[in-house]
Amino acid sequence: MNGGLLRLRQALSSINPAERNAATFILENPKEVVRLSVKELADKSDSSQAAIIRLCKKIGLDGYKELKLRIAGDMTSFEKAQEEYHEFKDNDDIPTFMKTITENNVLSLRDTLHLLDKSQVEKAVQYLHNSNRIDFYGVAASQLIAQDAQLKFMRINKICTAYADAHIQLTSAATLTNRDVAVGISYSGETTQTIAAITQAKEEGAKTIAITKYGSNSLKELADVTLCISSMESSIRSAATSSRISQLNVIDILFTAVAARNFDQSVAYLKRSREAVKKVYRPE
Repeated sequence: MNGGLLRLRQALSSINPAERNAATFILENPKEVVRLSVKELADKSDSSQAAIIRLCKKIGLDGYKELKLRIAGDMTSFEKAQEEYHEFKDNDDIPTFMKTITENNVLSLRDTLHLLDKSQVEKAVQYLHNSNRIDFYGVAASQLIAQDAQLKFMRINKICTAYADAHIQLTSAATLTNRDVAVGISYSGETTQTIAAITQAKEEGAKTIAITKYGSNSLKELADVTLCISSMESSIRSAATSSRISQLNVIDILFTAVAARNFDQSVAYLKRSREAVKKVYRPE
């Protein structure tokens, strides 16, 4: 059990001052904290016991005991991987670019794995498996994630859309029913067009899923299910490439889990679609 320090780092921008005092002290003194009671931590961090308990709840933990267990796991983890996203510099050489971007992507995937709530993933898979139709909404880079999702789910015979035009997304949302699912993809969670489409889908009774960064945002508050990705991005957003990789990975998790619910049927559809393309575009 680990990921306590990661959750605290990602929550810093969305918690109140008393909670931030405690979170900052923990991040700066993790080895000491695992030996402290909640009262001792409150005294040392200029916080309060109530604020610490609230902090634990806000980052998705049952309480202070679980937080300490996760921090202890972080401390004893055998992983020696990069711990922070690195920005590129104008004088970097090609090997440095290769190493920096790859390590950023690996860190984003690892952090997202620690942030994903298993119960939320299970609920999302259930929604998608039972759906009559799936709409994927996204704008700009997130729209590319939506297209990837459409391609994957289409191949196992799930009726789905991933329209690029925001007006068509909204029109499609207005035709959903309570047998359908709408998936909103937005790293910031504040993309106006995506929020509008998800809002409309909810009004029509559809189940809604958000794929967005960890922490508080409008899309997360709106959706029935939220799948969080790592929210660490640097000043000029080179790490946006890493968030894209994490979003694609979440889509792969959902697709594979849904396909596995009807494994034999899914394999048959995948083979059929592959053979259809091969027959026309790669003739023997």
